[in-house]
Amino acid sequence: MASGSGASGSQAKPAIVQGAIPPREVLLEFISDNPDKASKREISKAFGLKGETRVELKDLLRQLEDEGLLTKNRKSLARPGALPPVTVLDITTRDKDGELIGRPAEWPEELGAAPAVLIRQSSENRGKGKAPAAGLNDRILAKIFPNKDRSGPAYTARVIKVIDKRRGATLGVVHKLADGEIRLLPTDRRGEEMVIEPDGLGDAKHGDLVESETVRSGRFGLPRARVLSVVGSVASEKAISMIAIYSHGIPHIFPKQVMDEAEAAKPASMSKREDWRTLPLVTIDPADAKDHDDAVYAEPDTSPDNPGGVIVTVAIADVSWYVRTGSPLDREALKRGNSVYFPDRVVPMLPERISNDLCSLREGEDRPAMAVRMVFSKEGRKASHTFHRIMMKSAAKLSYQQAQAAIDGKPDDKTGPLLEPILKPLWDAYKIMKVGRDRRQPLELDMPERKILLKPDGTVDRVFVPERLDAHKLIEEMMIQANVCAAETLEKKRQPLVYRIHDGPSMAKQETLRDFLATLGISMAKGGQMRSNSFNGILSKAEGTPHQIMVNEMVLRSQSQAVYSPENIGHFGLNLMKYAHFTSPIRRYADLIVHRALVGSLGLGEGGITPEEEAQLDDIAAEISTFERRAMAAERDTINRLVAHHLATRIGEEFEGRISGVTKAGLFVSLPTYGADGFVPVSTIGNDYYIYDEAHQALSGERTGLGYQLGDTVDVRLKDAIPLAGALQFEMLSEGKKLPTAMRSFHKSGKRNRPGGQPKKPGTRPPRGRRR
Repeated sequence: MASGSGASGSQAKPAIVQGAIPPREVLLEFISDNPDKASKREISKAFGLKGETRVELKDLLRQLEDEGLLTKNRKSLARPGALPPVTVLDITTRDKDGELIGRPAEWPEELGAAPAVLIRQSSENRGKGKAPAAGLNDRILAKIFPNKDRSGPAYTARVIKVIDKRRGATLGVVHKLADGEIRLLPTDRRGEEMVIEPDGLGDAKHGDLVESETVRSGRFGLPRARVLSVVGSVASEKAISMIAIYSHGIPHIFPKQVMDEAEAAKPASMSKREDWRTLPLVTIDPADAKDHDDAVYAEPDTSPDNPGGVIVTVAIADVSWYVRTGSPLDREALKRGNSVYFPDRVVPMLPERISNDLCSLREGEDRPAMAVRMVFSKEGRKASHTFHRIMMKSAAKLSYQQAQAAIDGKPDDKTGPLLEPILKPLWDAYKIMKVGRDRRQPLELDMPERKILLKPDGTVDRVFVPERLDAHKLIEEMMIQANVCAAETLEKKRQPLVYRIHDGPSMAKQETLRDFLATLGISMAKGGQMRSNSFNGILSKAEGTPHQIMVNEMVLRSQSQAVYSPENIGHFGLNLMKYAHFTSPIRRYADLIVHRALVGSLGLGEGGITPEEEAQLDDIAAEISTFERRAMAAERDTINRLVAHHLATRIGEEFEGRISGVTKAGLFVSLPTYGADGFVPVSTIGNDYYIYDEAHQALSGERTGLGYQLGDTVDVRLKDAIPLAGALQFEMLSEGKKLPTAMRSFHKSGKRNRPGGQPKKPGTRPPRGRRR
């Protein structure tokens, strides 16, 4: 039976028949108009599909995915570039009717301009209160709806909550010129210089980092600005990280009521706790760690039913005892989402009274914890696990290097007595757990992470790659297994939670990677659902070849971003079906949610999850996923600025680098010694016409056939460094190489990049590493 038909102009819409597969265009329109009903189940329900027709629907949806007309978002489907149902928006302007317009706070560059969203202000009741009022320059969490009015923005939004007020201030550095004129130098690469008139300077001085607002901007001359507040001197030790803190809107000052609550907190009681203070749990952390939120212990399993098996105990600081839902501490922790780590400071999620004192598993002091006791067979399979709310006392605080040295035959006075009873059993347990890990085959990318060591004055001393020890891998695997146990237990209890999910690569990214690998003679299976071990096979083929680093980077770029979600799709990178962050509640809000869920569902006393909190998990997951990306961007920007400051006195020097990104506008060149990227505009390379070949990640000269490809080692000269923006610009010194015939044949369809073309601004960077 036809449920409706009509005409638009002379074009009649296809008839919709209940119980029959809808035409492709009808299906795509339904998904666009109903993003909250775009799962296979909801689509089947909407069109009355049953039995065989549901199988046909599945095949059609898969076909639309393969064609790039749909993308998978958790369990739902969406049109490419569509906003998720819950999104963080920055309110940037007003339309001609005075209505607020926002844009997504995070938007992939490859998708072009971020879509505009019309903000619907409403006074309707929401829960016990009213919908929050948002204003210009606020950052909000919003529910997204397709806009039925096709003449306006593609989306409308309802405000769920205001995350941050007044984000319109510009960050810059006051600079007094010799003629007395005062300028504001932007800290953003995309910013422009502004003039500060004397009456708009306030208390700011030359070299101060300030927040300002534009007071006048005409067709000619520089915009005029007024100083709103002084952040501090740019010459101070921590000015570089402060730029990132302010520019990314990271809360870094705890309100008085939050500090008062933290200071008033008392040590946890033994209420509903098991006394495990005699169990010799130890913490193993970086040597400079100030808080310790996990401790471990292992022993052989004496059960005759598990010969050769081991028991591994992981204890995690019981933050949920101190940070209760809805309290000032809780509201501030959610506002931050996670701790942010810079080379010169940490912006913590919780005040030090909680993170570094009451919840830190200090050596020799009683501390409350949530513990999981895991039993593994000798084949590395987890046989069982149980959760416990305990009181513990750490037997020792060790560094990774200290513990590893003891195992390697060089114990010190502290680790010597611990070697036989504690450290060797831990390593024996790790060997068994590693058997299970190797069988699981998580994605094994080889992407060394560089660290910056600073001098006392806050400038760069050196950049280095920390050695990857078995001690690191031991703690990592034990934490991963504890996270798996948390997800499994909560699922079994049918308890809502926040999972850590990681979707597989999209079909489009797989195709791009497949085309690139073909240029290196590496095959990649086509079609079907890829697994992490499929990528490991690709990485192993490249191991030991000149292309190893390049292939690792391209495989990394093909991966999706890991996020938090109350709906589980598994974790592709770790090759795990059930995974939730449980092991770092001091520094991640997601872990605190999981702790509360365990306390509540297992009846372990006070501090459990509340029904109101359960109802908000969708919103919370969207927020903390955004805040994680915010932290990553701020950390990366700070490192870029520090390195740019470090190299600013070396303009004109030559460096050996590696091409880490290829775009139509030019080449990104990474300096391995410093862990920084710079840009080579295509307009400055040689005298040829350069053609961008995305499939081969190369720029190729049309006349000579010489070019540059991702991964090439090249010599460059540092032409410019902009410390405030963290940008480096290079001049290419190396001649292009002869590219394979397959690449040169691309010229007929490739896009030209002529000298003198408009280059991309220096410092825009290719994708970096992702977090688990």
